[in-house]
Amino acid sequence: MATEQIRIAVRKFGPFESTLQKLWDSYRAETGCTLEAEMVPMDLDDLHTAILENNGLKNGDWDIAHVVTDWLLEAWEGGSLQNLQPYAAQNPPDGYPQGWSNSLLGMQQFGDALAGLPFHDGPECLIYRKDLFEDEAEQKAFQQQFGKPLTVPKTWDDFIQVARFFHRPEQNLYGTVFAGLPDGHNTVFDFCLQLWTRGGNLTDAQGNVNINTEAAALGLQFYRDTLLDSNVVHPGTMQYESVATGMAFARGEAAMMVNWFGFASMCEVIGESVVKGKVDITNIPAAPGHASASLNVYWLYTVGSGSKHKDVAYDFLRFAVNQQNDKLLTLEGGIGCRISTWQDQEINQTIPYYHKLEQLHQSARSLPQLANWAQIARVIDGVVIKAINTNTPVNQLLAEGQQQITALTP
Repeated sequence: MATEQIRIAVRKFGPFESTLQKLWDSYRAETGCTLEAEMVPMDLDDLHTAILENNGLKNGDWDIAHVVTDWLLEAWEGGSLQNLQPYAAQNPPDGYPQGWSNSLLGMQQFGDALAGLPFHDGPECLIYRKDLFEDEAEQKAFQQQFGKPLTVPKTWDDFIQVARFFHRPEQNLYGTVFAGLPDGHNTVFDFCLQLWTRGGNLTDAQGNVNINTEAAALGLQFYRDTLLDSNVVHPGTMQYESVATGMAFARGEAAMMVNWFGFASMCEVIGESVVKGKVDITNIPAAPGHASASLNVYWLYTVGSGSKHKDVAYDFLRFAVNQQNDKLLTLEGGIGCRISTWQDQEINQTIPYYHKLEQLHQSARSLPQLANWAQIARVIDGVVIKAINTNTPVNQLLAEGQQQITALTP
């Protein structure tokens, strides 16, 4: 007779996959649980389809799933997620909720209901090769070429100038790398960061998404010009999503990138990294006169409403988020969510900028929590991709995109 299984839908990423396997093995050893775990790693689009569009969490296909905050309201209102509040009230995770930053607790709370537990975090930031910036020969060459010191860029114009300076295809070193793959996520995040760092907002006073603004046009034009500039960006940019982008940086192929904090810390712990000890992070550049911004999107462990193993699933989630296992995720190359991990001495010796997570959270903004956000994100993604692949003026693209978004508004 076949062993009963618990099925876990996993965001495809080496450190997530290795951590979960270790966690399940140690959970079984500690509890005597006899269930086998089938873990299926999936890219973003496939994961969304499997757990939500195909009702996989609701119909029992999946017992546990990684759910990103972008999808949370859609998942909750669609009845896909089990309310974990009764479980947490009876047997709370160790140190819950005080052990986590408030910025990682709010989005999964729906009234008294709890939709998930924090799994992986790390706001967006500027990740750069400090060894290049600190190199005396590079500093001298930059000073001679531009008549000013080589510094980590604080404005987008400086970002382009520095990226062009470090762009050396013959050395397999490129100025920067973006995640240009059209998957409804990375280009949308980049669009929002460009908008926010120019003083814009994604929503109007009524809370409706409005992309047809001057700040959006300035940001989209900059993004178009940058991604099409072969003297600035890595040649893989339009084929890479965020994980592939992070791996290219870890292989030493880019001087800087705007990406999730986790891809900086990954450089210090994964075997493939050739830039250990050579990386640092700082705030994302902004237009002159405007403040930097970051994006707070985080991943949750959730239990499917159709799961036949809800008690075991919650018990495993409770085990997975304890201090020891949150730290394990970090040492594998993910980003732990507990304050204890952020402040951990061993972690900060391995990843010397880890403590900066708290600082990044102070400038981090969240995307609007809308049940139809995935549809709106696809529209924005389409606008950005058209900007890159056509010569249509950005104002026209934004106006057309806004018409589509307005049509989606209930």
